[in-house]
Amino acid sequence: MDIEASSNAWEGYVDWRNRPALRGRHGGMLAASFVLVVEVLENLAYLANASNLVLYLTKFMHFSPSNSSNIVTNFMGTSFLLAVLGGFLADTYLTTFSIYLISAAIEFMGLLILTIQAHIPSLKPPSCVAGNTKSLCQEADDEKAAMLFTGLYLVALGVGGIKGSLPPHGAQQFDEATSGGRKQRSTFFNYFVFSLSCGALIAVTFVVWIEDNKGWQWGLGVATAAILVSIPVFLLGAATYRTKIPIGSPITTVFKVVTAAIINNCKARNSSNAVMSRVTSPSETTEITEGEEININVKKKVQEQSQSLTGSLKFLNGAVMEPVHAKLRCKEKEVEEVKIVIKTLPIFLSTIMLNCCLAQLSTFSVQQSATMDTRLGSFKVPPASLPVFPVIFIMILAPVYNHIIAPFARKITKTETGITHLRRIGTGLFLSIVAMAVAALVEMKRKKVASKFGLLDSAKPLPITFLWVALQYSFLGSADLFTLAGMMEFFFTEAPLSMRSVATALAWASLAMGYFLSTVLVSIVNRLTGAFAATPWLSGSNLNYYHLERFYWLMCVLSAINFLHYLFWANSYKYRPTRSTQH
Repeated sequence: MDIEASSNAWEGYVDWRNRPALRGRHGGMLAASFVLVVEVLENLAYLANASNLVLYLTKFMHFSPSNSSNIVTNFMGTSFLLAVLGGFLADTYLTTFSIYLISAAIEFMGLLILTIQAHIPSLKPPSCVAGNTKSLCQEADDEKAAMLFTGLYLVALGVGGIKGSLPPHGAQQFDEATSGGRKQRSTFFNYFVFSLSCGALIAVTFVVWIEDNKGWQWGLGVATAAILVSIPVFLLGAATYRTKIPIGSPITTVFKVVTAAIINNCKARNSSNAVMSRVTSPSETTEITEGEEININVKKKVQEQSQSLTGSLKFLNGAVMEPVHAKLRCKEKEVEEVKIVIKTLPIFLSTIMLNCCLAQLSTFSVQQSATMDTRLGSFKVPPASLPVFPVIFIMILAPVYNHIIAPFARKITKTETGITHLRRIGTGLFLSIVAMAVAALVEMKRKKVASKFGLLDSAKPLPITFLWVALQYSFLGSADLFTLAGMMEFFFTEAPLSMRSVATALAWASLAMGYFLSTVLVSIVNRLTGAFAATPWLSGSNLNYYHLERFYWLMCVLSAINFLHYLFWANSYKYRPTRSTQH
């Protein structure tokens, strides 16, 4: 039995009890299916809070629209950026299994604090007196704001850990040594986005309706219960999971290779220059020592030591030379792994602008729809439920892509993925340009209606349906499907085994940087436009006096420039070869 177990063990992977993982018993689609169910619950808990948060901050905590938007983007940006920390810990110290459980507990505590604050009136600012303008409402004082931000950023920490551990945990369940395993992994990423959308659908419909009609304490209570239930659901699959053993800090490897390359190249250059100076100097009669003769031929030695190294990023090949210090000694495998990481960074940077556009879904777009007629027949749709349109589209398109588009593309391209990861990402980036142009046109129409009916200063809903805003949601939702699934699979597939959790987290880090960029853009636009006009474009308590359409046109232009930047790097990128020996 021991001999059989040893032959069936997957090297580098263990089960939840830290025993060797076995083929046929651990991993596979069954194990990954628990991850997909957990993602439904986790994203429900997160988006139930985040999708409607801008209205909660405006109506109940009495922050201004622009401040509320910045708080939301900072909160969501921090949540996704912390995914890198979760991925780093999973690669370095703890398994993805442990990181998820710890992070879910932290998110539960944060949601519990927010639920308590929403339930107890004394923990919120007093309601505005009837007849007063918004500017006279009392904003949350320091103590109430401290409780709010404590809850929010505990949630952010928990969400970051989950986003950094759950996708790679699911992707680890498939055998990369086989074509079937790689195709199943691709299917997992498509259905991970599908599951994420299922949670979002429940959050932006059922939970948002509860928040708007029954009270925020009930909506937050549902979110708190969802993340609590996700823990035992995750544990139900424990017997089927296989988990990669942490093998040290991938970031340390990156710094070691870069440092060794810099030091060794500088040392070699200085030594060669010194020797050549002594050889060519007519006044120098000292014979060249044996050590200096070695330094004269340093380039030849580097070539001999680096025969298996690739020709890209040749500067890093110097890291395999004899180091100044023994701790800087690098293997050729480490150098090649760092090269892969560096070559994926331009792709990562090119996706940030798309996610800056996506940040508008939970900020200005929600506030736009709040000023419009949100009725569908006799039913009044909460403004924060607008994301239901891209969510439903994603839920339809994800299975269609996986079962129809991808197999058809495989027959044409003769590749496992059918449509390459980079082409999927590029499609999403192009759709974001269209989405921002549509958003600008819709805002122009909304303001034209407000002016025509003399409702610029009125709190009454404008006689224009909110379905116009749904157009930009649909385009951005489509962009999100193509880009997010493509990014996660691209980073997981291309990254070295020791860096896969961190690499997958780059998809979420791109979201984070996009939200932060949105905040920075709003601040810069207000500062520049305020210096040359009577009022900034995005300032004040009345959205009708904002120049939001100009802001959207600006983002459309920036997205187009970013798309050209992406095309340059994507066309020059070479995928790493599939290695059947790497599990």
